Amino acid sequence: MGLIDRDDGWRIPDWLWERVEPLLPPPPPHPLGTHRRRIPDRQVMNAILLVLRTGMQWNALRATGICNSSSAHRRFQEWERAGVFHEIWRQGLLDYDEVVGIDWSWLAADGAMTKAPLGGSATGPNPTDRGKKGRNVRFSARRQGSRSGWHTTARAATTSRCSPRP
Repeated sequence: MGLIDRDDGWRIPDWLWERVEPLLPPPPPHPLGTHRRRIPDRQVMNAILLVLRTGMQWNALRATGICNSSSAHRRFQEWERAGVFHEIWRQGLLDYDEVVGIDWSWLAADGAMTKAPLGGSATGPNPTDRGKKGRNVRFSARRQGSRSGWHTTARAATTSRCSPRP
């Protein structure tokens, strides 16, 4: 018995399971023809949705008692390759469009702006370049350093020994 021992409202409802179950691919045949009984698909889907919803680690599923992590992750990969989650999302969009309506003429996109990796001299100097000029902050073991151990230099510095070796 695990942490989840009753239906607490987060499991996939019957009406949704009736629409999701036909999307699942048939189980792959076992190479030897016999194997342990397969964990029911609905139970595994509940475990997968729990991981996706909460962001918990797959290995934490063992404590919930729903399903073991290896079966849930293996089935997740299998269903992802088969396009099950994409089809669930697609059908959800179509249903929402039918009931509420989606204004397809207005869409938004998200992105990120970064420096071009092959931009040449137009991109400017690399701040992580070891040949940079300017102030450099480094750690010192108090030989000519401040009480905190940090000191600044005006020259481009490379790591240096704080005390000479014998």
